[in-house]
Amino acid sequence: MPTLEILRPTPHTAQVWLNRPEVRNAFNDAVIAELTQAFGELGADPNLRCITLGGRGKAFCAGADLNWMKAMAGYDWESNRADAQALADMLYAVYSCPVPVVGRIHGDCYAGGVGLAAVCDVLVAAQDVQFCLSEARLGLLPATIGPYVVKALGEQASRRYFITAERFSAQEAHRLGFVHECIAPQALDEQVQALVQTLVNNGPAAVKACKQLVQDVAERPISTDLRAQTARRIADIRSSAEGQAGIRSFLDKSPPPWLN
Repeated sequence: MPTLEILRPTPHTAQVWLNRPEVRNAFNDAVIAELTQAFGELGADPNLRCITLGGRGKAFCAGADLNWMKAMAGYDWESNRADAQALADMLYAVYSCPVPVVGRIHGDCYAGGVGLAAVCDVLVAAQDVQFCLSEARLGLLPATIGPYVVKALGEQASRRYFITAERFSAQEAHRLGFVHECIAPQALDEQVQALVQTLVNNGPAAVKACKQLVQDVAERPISTDLRAQTARRIADIRSSAEGQAGIRSFLDKSPPPWLN
């Protein structure tokens, strides 16, 4: 894929790198299409347990490519809608990927880049990262990324940063709960790898089920139906081959079979 670099360091792990360092990994239609395809294919791999998403060069992602924006300036309404729908579909492909995604954030993370960070399951950011939802400066709004950013950043913080288009630091993103780990730049890869290994060591079906569980129960009322649904889910996984093997390994104080 011309705009991405996809590596498979082990059978259970994958690395997806935005690979347009000359434009700080800015989005265009090719990047969007290739990310959609890549996460669709990786999510369908039954052996895969963790995906790392990062950017080559000096920045994670600086938002929209300037040349792409120039082209969009001449689009009619329907062309704009189709273009935005492709971005919305790409973000959903990452968000709904059954394999957990660890975001490796460095340098600038602006506009659509913040949206791409928001759809990751775990975010590790270097301490010198600057985030910015810059759309309002251009007379635009972060519409397609909005649902994911509001979920990850929180409603009140999103209210501020959507309308002010201010920059905010990795430390502030960490304080707000958007970033899980705020790390010295030289320790970024070590921390990302530690999280990858933690994920790989867990039951692979359980990790996927945990990711889906959070998405399914977030902000839902704790109703009779939800209580029954969660009871069915734990019964399903307890009686599964992986669940049975994991319980036996715990009781026998032996390594679970997925570590062999």
